[in-house]
Amino acid sequence: MHTPIAIIGAGLGGLILARVLHVHGIAATVYEAEASAQARSQGGMLDIHEYNGQLALKAAGLFDAFQTLIHPGGQATRMLDSQGVVLFEQPDDGSGGRPEVQRGELRRILLESLPAGTVRWGHKLTSVHALGDGRHSLTFADNTMATTSLLVGADGAWSKVRPLVSEAKPVYTGTSFVETYLFDSDKRHPASAVAVGGGSLFSLTPGKGILAHREPDGLLHTYVALSKPQEWFASIDFSDAAALARVAAEFAGWAPALTALITDGETTPVLRALHALPLAHQWPRVPGVTLLGDAAHLMVPSGEGANLAMYDGAELAQAIAAHPGDVEAALLAYETALFVRSATEAQDAEKLFKICFGDEAPHSLVRFFRGFQEAK
Repeated sequence: MHTPIAIIGAGLGGLILARVLHVHGIAATVYEAEASAQARSQGGMLDIHEYNGQLALKAAGLFDAFQTLIHPGGQATRMLDSQGVVLFEQPDDGSGGRPEVQRGELRRILLESLPAGTVRWGHKLTSVHALGDGRHSLTFADNTMATTSLLVGADGAWSKVRPLVSEAKPVYTGTSFVETYLFDSDKRHPASAVAVGGGSLFSLTPGKGILAHREPDGLLHTYVALSKPQEWFASIDFSDAAALARVAAEFAGWAPALTALITDGETTPVLRALHALPLAHQWPRVPGVTLLGDAAHLMVPSGEGANLAMYDGAELAQAIAAHPGDVEAALLAYETALFVRSATEAQDAEKLFKICFGDEAPHSLVRFFRGFQEAK
């Protein structure tokens, strides 16, 4: 089976690429390892930015649909010290330019916007072979095969497509997140619900912190950040209820409303080790293949990851549409802009990460928020 454009990965970036191509009358096939759109939870809230994510949704003709998904109040921000004292607070007045939506709902409207059969579920890529002239053959875990004239790696941090263009591999950043949830918090966990407020909570000290966000229906979604070697986390059995107590012990003496976000966790905690590619990751022009999103520029969390992936997808689709019949010219134009954009964003993300968890935390983040507020 031959498909002119093969997109590996049905995340937001890959789906935006397929959708914007469809808007321009260009067919593509998305191959996704998961068995269905419901195979796993799609994570929590995303703040979609005016200058990249929203532009991608406009290019996809889905901006109006996106606006129906916005979670009112989600842009509210507050910072507490370890004792629960408020250091900074900003309500959501609707002017922040970064409205919050649920990732799963955003993915849903993208999937619904594509022609039936565009996404091939249950297709885990196992190997790729160059055939010459920019063509590649793809082999999947179920032993099916396909050929393509343009291969796009939208398959995340551990991309199977990246080795075709780059020898770079993600490196552990020294920090990991542990993800927990509290349900129906206003009734069942009122002190923690008050601490988090209506949007995002940041409670940080050098090398660690508790970050949480209120989602619809009183759900509190927490990321516990710890700067520890991977071996430290490997010594913990995260399927065991005692794991949360072990993590919470790193926050001994903190306000109970904050530590309860860890100890009262109502789901099996999920360890998310943070990895990154080189800040200025790029590759030589390789015929018939390119990357987008985390496959191209994995970086520490900064609120930009999903936005950048969507923007990459829209930009690549528009480059293809602008160079009919000349894939290489399209890829050159796309990658030339991508490398500059992603290097800048990766450097900014690293600076923000140091502001959050460096030696001057939490005061460094308070200064950042106040400067951001004054610049509006």
